[in-house]
Amino acid sequence: MSDYTWDVFCTLDGYGSYDEHGDWGGYWGKQGPEFLDRRRAAYDPGQRMVLGARTFRQFVRFMGPRTGELAELDDVNALMRDQPTTVVSTSLGPDDLDWPDVTLEHGDAVDVVARLKASSSVPLRSHGSLSMNRSLVAAGLVDRVQVSVFPVVSGRTGDRPVFDGFGDLDLELLDSRLLDGRIQELVYRPTPHGG
Repeated sequence: MSDYTWDVFCTLDGYGSYDEHGDWGGYWGKQGPEFLDRRRAAYDPGQRMVLGARTFRQFVRFMGPRTGELAELDDVNALMRDQPTTVVSTSLGPDDLDWPDVTLEHGDAVDVVARLKASSSVPLRSHGSLSMNRSLVAAGLVDRVQVSVFPVVSGRTGDRPVFDGFGDLDLELLDSRLLDGRIQELVYRPTPHGG
């Protein structure tokens, strides 16, 4: 059975992204050498990415091919893009898959990921994909939640609270690191509270 890690970035006030009025830039402009080294290490070993449709569309827009050729990327995003990727979607079709190594799985994310966990010879990792991972956490399919907390509050420009709509969870802390003296990486094992 393969492990499944849900990897997500958020602000101190719990937002995973910012609206069109935000001017933060990537990583909220707080990345440093330790954080970038940690990201390279996270995406270096063989694994399979699992993304929902909305996150995949965002990835293609920011990291995917442009004018028929792959966009030039920093090495961290290039490592992420070059992982074999499964996209779970009921709305995307083959013409939407402008990505180096991608497989489209139609159907319910819980069924798809349960099957992937049972059959994959490599670990599974998801980044973002909040709606999909909400259902996977509820189904008990997420082995680790890796949260990178950035030292910003985006109360005015934040538009998607990471844990909005989640059920109550107990979190067992498996690892914590302070990166570049400002970014906290927390790795938890989630279990439904009272479950």
